[in-house]
Parts: sequence; C-alpha cells; structure tokens
Amino acid sequence: MTKPFTLYGMRGSLYTGKVRAYMRYNQVPFKEVKAGSDHFRHVVAKEVGRWIIPVIETPDGDYVQDGSVILDYFEDNGYSQTSIYPSDPRLKVIAHLFELFGGEGLLRPAMHYRWNFDETNLEFLKVAFEDVIPDGLDAKTYEEFFLNSSGKMRKAAMFFGVTPEVQPTVESAYQEFLGLFEAHMKERPFLLGGHPTIGDYGLFSPLYAHLARDPAPLHLMQTTAPRVHRWTERMNMSERYVDGTAIKAGDDLFGFDTIPDTLRALMRFVAEDYLPEITAHIAFTNNWLAENPDPATAYDPKSRFLGATTFEWRGHQISSIVGPYRNLLLQRVTDSFDGLSEAHKGDVQALFGAVGLNGILDLRSPHRVVRKDYLEVWE
Repeated sequence: MTKPFTLYGMRGSLYTGKVRAYMRYNQVPFKEVKAGSDHFRHVVAKEVGRWIIPVIETPDGDYVQDGSVILDYFEDNGYSQTSIYPSDPRLKVIAHLFELFGGEGLLRPAMHYRWNFDETNLEFLKVAFEDVIPDGLDAKTYEEFFLNSSGKMRKAAMFFGVTPEVQPTVESAYQEFLGLFEAHMKERPFLLGGHPTIGDYGLFSPLYAHLARDPAPLHLMQTTAPRVHRWTERMNMSERYVDGTAIKAGDDLFGFDTIPDTLRALMRFVAEDYLPEITAHIAFTNNWLAENPDPATAYDPKSRFLGATTFEWRGHQISSIVGPYRNLLLQRVTDSFDGLSEAHKGDVQALFGAVGLNGILDLRSPHRVVRKDYLEVWE
C-alpha cells in the first residue's frame, strides 16, 4: 500500500481548508496531524523555518508549504482528476483573480465573523484551537494558551482593518457578496462550471474554514445563501455528484465567450471591494522598494510584513498590513495575463474594463516575489 501524504494544519485554519478540500475531492490518500503536535512544532516547523500552516509531507519525506504551492505540487504531479487550471488561458486569468480575492480580499469578513461574536462563537473556537495547542495541558494552562493564541488573531483582525466603526460595513459588504455568489451558484456547481478551479479553492479558504464552520457566520450562510453553503460541502467531498446528479470527470467549464452575468457581477464586486486595497498595497510596496534598493537585505522574510497602508474602502479610511505574499498571488494574475496572445489580451482587457477591474492588470512591482526555502523573498 502506498504511504499516504501527511497534512499538518488545523480544522479551523483558512488555508489548511483549501488543501484538505483539494485532497478529498481528488481522492489523494492522506492523514491529518494537528499543528500543535510535538512533531510539527519541533521537527516540521524547524525544517520550514517558521511555524506556519498548512504543510504537507510527501510519501518520500519531503515538505511542501503554502496552500497555492501545495495545490500546484499536486497538479504538476498528476493528482488532479480534472485540472484546477482552465484550458482557456483567458479563463485562467479569471480563476487566478478569485484565488487572490478569496485568499486575501475576504480576510476582513473572515476575521470579523470569527472574533467579534464571542457570545456565539467562543466555546466552539476553544475546541477548534485544540489543533494548535500542545497536548497534555491542564485546564488552566490550556485557557492561557488559548487566550494568547486567539489574542494574536484578534489583533490580526484589527490589522486587516476590522475596527469597530467599520464592522457594520464589513457585514453589509459580505452579505452583498453572499447574495451575488448565491445567484451565481443557482445554475452551476462551481465557480467556472462543471468542476473546481484554483478560483474555487481561493474562495473556499475563507468561505469554509471561518465562514461556514464558526457558528455565527454559518447560520448567516445557511439561512441567506444556502447554495453557497452547499458549494462548501461539494468542495469538501470526494463523491462526484451534485444533489443526486452525477458529475463526470472532465465536465466542461463554460467558455470565455459565454461568461454569465452572475460572474460579471461578482467581478464588479471584486473591483469595488478589493481593487482599492490591492492598489494601495502595491503603491506602498513600490515606495518601500524605492527606499530599499536591496530588498533582500532590508526585509526579513520570516516577518512577512513591510508595514501598513491607508486607503478608502466603502466610505471609510482604513489601514491594513502590507506583505509580499499578496504580490505573489497578484503575480499569478498578471503572469497569466502577460502570457496571453495579443488577441486574448484584448478579450481580457475588454472584460476587466467592463467590470471596473482593468487597473488590476497593470499592477506591478520592480522586484518580483519568489519562494525560496519555504519563504517569500524578493527576487
């Protein structure tokens, strides 16, 4: 029997959920080990250079870290029963757009609905955090560990701009998104048609681990966007059916020339909700790079952050932390676009322009971000 992969992570981890869903859907044999285990803390975290999840250990004993990198590893090694990358290169740009937006643009509602509803969520979260807290602690010590770990995450919510005065707008924006995604899910099982793509996995990260598991947002999703909730279930299972109807491997995605209005509406939402933020982040990054012409020595990759920037978001001036990981995901969008033929570039520019997103295709930094020794570093 082939030795299974090992997934190191957490039940309630946003990025672990993305990898677990891929492995389940594609029937990759694996066992899951919590990140609070002695082996992860003393062996795996030391090997990858920091405590970070998810990490997979291959049957050969190699480690792969970061959700998108892990999915690419599986894709490149033939584990995808249907490719997570559309064969139409124009659709691939759209898929990467939602990978970026899901992984980074939905962090505000993900953090808000987890940490600002203690009356509903707190007891559930105390159990969920068992995965990242060492075994064998007495009740008092466990409570201290939980308060310390969760306290860091509560601060992170503020770092993403979830301040008390902004919270009502975070809720209304997220509910608007749920309504748009619910309408899109009415006619198809996945974001781009018959099977999940990298765009689905990007969206799944926050929409499952935080927003379809924690009690407060779970109730909101089930009662206002039941098709979105069903999509989170569909993404997280190996069975090939949709509410009783079998899905054949290789079912087509829709064509670029038949993009539904519901997807265009979701893209308009991304333009309004996330384009100002990513634009401000790249501007901040480029200013930082101008002041630090040798970024490899000026930046500690284990810190992950360069600073914070302020931008206007839905009538508020808010701040959020800036780090090169967003550059890395944005590069996947722009690299896909740059690789198109001139005719296909025109098609994508026309679509992105029509939904207010054309500016995202022009966002660049003078230095690229690459992955080296499990870290994001400046090229």
